[in-house]
Amino acid sequence: MYHDQVLIPVKTIDFHGSVNITLGLDFIRTSPDHGTAFDIAGKNLARADSLVNALYFADQMAAHRTTQNG
Repeated sequence: MYHDQVLIPVKTIDFHGSVNITLGLDFIRTSPDHGTAFDIAGKNLARADSLVNALYFADQMAAHRTTQNG
């Protein structure tokens, strides 16, 4: 599957909370799973759910790496 094909059901299930995680890199990479939201910038409408979840998953992945690598 292509990246965009997978995002359709993921965003349908949890648009505001989904996270993009790239595996197989030498470093941890997570990001909110949505665009830049320029259309709502400065209107006090943006939600931080996906960003908070991205930070949470990055923290969990880092903690797992620490325990696995000693």
